Amino acid sequence: MPEVVVPLTVRNLTEDDLPACGWYGTATDLAYLAEAIQRARRGEVDYLAVCPPSGLSVAVGGADYTKPSGAATIWQLSVQPELRSCGIGTVLIAALEQRIRARGLHWAELGVDDNSSRPRALYERLGYTASGTEIGSWNQQTADGSTTRYQTRITLMRKQLI
Repeated sequence: MPEVVVPLTVRNLTEDDLPACGWYGTATDLAYLAEAIQRARRGEVDYLAVCPPSGLSVAVGGADYTKPSGAATIWQLSVQPELRSCGIGTVLIAALEQRIRARGLHWAELGVDDNSSRPRALYERLGYTASGTEIGSWNQQTADGSTTRYQTRITLMRKQLI
């Protein structure tokens, strides 16, 4: 079967995108997206969507400029499950790194849940190296609609952007 190449565009995520982002997760997860869009309006973050010709987002993620000093933290990266391992995450990270460079910063950092080896392999392939660990936690919505606090060990990874 011949390889099909679908052109992708990267743009800012907006409130208009949220109804089509059900693939991202639960109502709690979508509330995090809505908050990120508000933070982008204030200039604290860049929050991007990767889209095929339909214009619907198939991947999202952000760069947070509020910490640490002199670097940006890449966070909330997600690719629609059916489209993972197609290079879309690489496109998203490259676009975020470009935004970080445009702000005059030379370092990008991110954290990866130690229970998720697959994303870590991507980050390492893109040049990120482990720089420490921390405990991370966030709210997650369960199948019954209740909210629980997820806690895990996070490996911090860093890359110099030249």
